[in-house]
Amino acid sequence: MTLSNLRGSLRVRLLGGTLFWIAASVLVAGWGLSSLFRQHVEAQFQAELTSHLDQLTAQFTLDAQDQPTLALPLSDPRLTRPYSGYYWQIDRLSDVASGGTPIAGQLRSRSLWDHVLVVSTLTPADGQLHTGRVSGPQGEMLGMVARRVRVQDDPTRPPRTFRLIAAANESFFSEPLGHFNGLLWLALGLLAAGLVLAAVVQVVVGLAPLRSLRTALAKVHSGETQRLEGNFPQEVMPLIEDFNHVLTQNADVVARARTQAGNLAHALKTPLSVLANAASDPHTTTASLAPLVAEQVAVARQQVNYHLARAQAAAASRLPGARTALLPALEGLVRVMERVHAERAITITLQPMAASLAFRGETQDLQEMLGNLLDNACKWARQRVEVSARQQDTTLRLTIDDDGPGLAAAQREAVIQRGVRADEQVPGSGLGLAIVDDLAQLYGGQLVLGDSPLGGLRVELVLPALG
Repeated sequence: MTLSNLRGSLRVRLLGGTLFWIAASVLVAGWGLSSLFRQHVEAQFQAELTSHLDQLTAQFTLDAQDQPTLALPLSDPRLTRPYSGYYWQIDRLSDVASGGTPIAGQLRSRSLWDHVLVVSTLTPADGQLHTGRVSGPQGEMLGMVARRVRVQDDPTRPPRTFRLIAAANESFFSEPLGHFNGLLWLALGLLAAGLVLAAVVQVVVGLAPLRSLRTALAKVHSGETQRLEGNFPQEVMPLIEDFNHVLTQNADVVARARTQAGNLAHALKTPLSVLANAASDPHTTTASLAPLVAEQVAVARQQVNYHLARAQAAAASRLPGARTALLPALEGLVRVMERVHAERAITITLQPMAASLAFRGETQDLQEMLGNLLDNACKWARQRVEVSARQQDTTLRLTIDDDGPGLAAAQREAVIQRGVRADEQVPGSGLGLAIVDDLAQLYGGQLVLGDSPLGGLRVELVLPALG
């Protein structure tokens, strides 16, 4: 798999993002827990040393020879065991004014044996704690706390200054910390491995429906099925339903194209047969042939235009984003019809309608449908034609009423059929309502005929709307 394929893989993206956050979370958690435990162990270590120093300070005294001593031994037995890791020491610091030198280790714990802790002469103020590190027996590093104590039991004598030190091996907190960190990272490693395994399983299981979808698509591509079939999660079902809807529409388009081709071929067969018979008839003269050719060519052209309009509308009805404002289209058609039927003095009234009403389709298709309906209403009306429109949910409902003779219920279905005319004496080809009905159905609408309040025919055209 190439790098571009890896970048475009949903599986790689999901796993990469999940693994990154697992690694980041484990590292942050490990660092945080280790830091907290280190602070806790160091605090306990310092607290224990401070406890030893407080005991040492409480038992510290001077004997008759002015030498430091302890009134009572300290309670921790480790302070008496050689090289146990726990130590204390008392240094005598000379008075700064006297210019004497400090005496390190004038008194120290038995655990130090013959070792003396060498601490810097820098000491805190009286009573304050000083923390630091110092080299201990056998080269071990000690953590320590120190306190300076000033003794002046006789006002006639200068004060004596001592430094009290409590120390312990740093391994007493570093070893538990290392052991804890080892167990911590082992546990976090196992947790991370479990999370990674869970993420892999989740991605594999979560993307399994996509593999099923790919299999279903392969069956559609190979012609085994006409639709996507299978059990898919509800999150994918809208996509499946939309895809099946597209497949159904495509199948309808193919079926309609075959039907239209057959209808066109059948419609052209008659004029071609007439022309062929006339051409083969020896009694046909040039003078009689010319009008016959013109007549049959007009019939053929009419059929071609009719089927071409249907094909164009079928393509436009599936074009996304098509929009046609209703009111301007109606106003233009009304002006045309008033001029076409000027000799009959027909009054065409547009009822008030929202300027925002719009048809979800091509302008020429809307003009084709409305033009045929208005022309038909004006042909049959006595004096008045009224046009109204409204939007209901996602449909646009246009109503055209006339005060003509109307149609009986039995005739309404028949006049929608191609080539059927309600009155042969009224000019027309009988294709107007058929074209409107076909176009409306191509856009998912319908044409409904009924009784008009004006006394004539009411035509209601239902089309898809925007908004």
